[in-house]
Amino acid sequence: MDIILQPWPWYVSGPLIALIMFILMFMGKKFGMSSNLKTLCTLCGADKKSEFFSFDWKAQRWNLVVVIGAAIGGFIGMYFLSPNPAVNINPETVSTLQNLGFESAGKAYLPEELYSLGALTNIKSLSILIIGGFLIGFGARWAGGCTSGHAISGLSSLQLPSLIAVIGFFIGGLLMVHLLFPLIF
Repeated sequence: MDIILQPWPWYVSGPLIALIMFILMFMGKKFGMSSNLKTLCTLCGADKKSEFFSFDWKAQRWNLVVVIGAAIGGFIGMYFLSPNPAVNINPETVSTLQNLGFESAGKAYLPEELYSLGALTNIKSLSILIIGGFLIGFGARWAGGCTSGHAISGLSSLQLPSLIAVIGFFIGGLLMVHLLFPLIF
């Protein structure tokens, strides 16, 4: 049973991701989580308010299956296949995060200081979540897709714009972690 409770090694998960990408490309489909949000918004009537959402969402129903599968898979992975919900991160990183006020670092998958119900009553945590969510949404729209769409789907189909976007995502992440994050916390 212990072998089931371990993360899949790269030589299993990597080829499985490649197989899924091959099947999607063979079927003429593109993968990306932000396109699922576009499909969901159109399903809910956003096409009546914005031209961006005017497309045949029924042709993209499979995107909604991806969202449902990701949610169910995440739930199963967290509650049935993970012996410890904490992420195994470097002890120096845990120490640095704890010095910044994240006492749950190394003990929980997400920092409870930002992702618990109590964070909704803290104006600083709530502001960070709202501003961060807006910036991620704006960035995904401006880049023409999210990190999963560009890094997995775009790179596997050798698209230069996806390579540029992924480089930008990494540079943005490094700037955030090393320059902005210490200023915010």
